[in-house]
Amino acid sequence: MHIRHDHSYPVHTPELRKMVFASLFAALTAAGAYIQVPIPFSPVPVTLQVFFVLLAGSMLKSKWGSLSMIVYTLLGVAGLPVFAGGSSGIGVLFGPTGGYIFGFILAAYLTGKLSEKAESAGKSGLAVNALNMSTGVLVIYALGVFQLMLVAEIGPWTTFTLGAVPFLPGEIIKTAVAAFIASTHEL
Repeated sequence: MHIRHDHSYPVHTPELRKMVFASLFAALTAAGAYIQVPIPFSPVPVTLQVFFVLLAGSMLKSKWGSLSMIVYTLLGVAGLPVFAGGSSGIGVLFGPTGGYIFGFILAAYLTGKLSEKAESAGKSGLAVNALNMSTGVLVIYALGVFQLMLVAEIGPWTTFTLGAVPFLPGEIIKTAVAAFIASTHEL
């Protein structure tokens, strides 16, 4: 028996490569959920998830970066323990931390879109990546704080104080490191 190989489709297409990296970033975001520091006065722990969300958006761009976060979210909804603290299920998306998870998808998309525009204008680099990623962080916290306020039924200032302020120093460090990596490495 002779097996005929059709070589009309290259084995290593750019789309396949992006798909593999999108899967990798979904897995890294899940791993980042386990690297956490609980904050006693907040229901939201410090994790490395945002770091990988920012890298996914910046390095995979809008389409594949957001798809990686959609895959991550769907894995958690399906019951795999990929959310912070090993939690899972659709209930997490409607709980106090669900807005942050929705923010991951939008932040990866927006960071990717901003990166695409910067690159097409010839303005990529460390400072541009940091600015793009900072916009992504803003989106994550805007959605996260909003849902936390609704679910916890507390005022906006208290919610901002509990759900954003304690995390900002860490986010600055994560954004700086992610921007450096995205500026010095290419997928």
